[in-house]
Amino acid sequence: MSDRLTQLQDAVDQLAQQFVACLHFVHMRHDLETLGPSDKIRDVKQEPSQKEVDSLPADEFRAGMVELSRDLVVKEQEIELLIQSLPGLDNSEKDQERNIRELEEDLKAAEMQRQEALKERDQILSQLDAVIRSIRRP
Repeated sequence: MSDRLTQLQDAVDQLAQQFVACLHFVHMRHDLETLGPSDKIRDVKQEPSQKEVDSLPADEFRAGMVELSRDLVVKEQEIELLIQSLPGLDNSEKDQERNIRELEEDLKAAEMQRQEALKERDQILSQLDAVIRSIRRP
């Protein structure tokens, strides 16, 4: 699993790709209409396989726009969640330093326990060695 910053970067990259996909959808699937009285629709002659715009019926176009918009909002919410989970946003520098000191103390305590366990292991091994050496063959 990657770290939070990598996840955030991936999510931002995906959001950018979704923006491009949305623009492409709108560009390729819109209906050719004039927006003002001076607007004209160009009659571009192209091969039948290369249409400039392949318009969809209004209800399908609107449904596609709603779906793409929903996907953008979901991705934006995912990014917000990742940003909120980053360390340091809710903590001041003093809080972070205090947390680091606490973690260092915990680490020291764990190291002491480890050292004690190693000493105990060595004692038990020496006792076991003594028992084994004291055993005589009949």
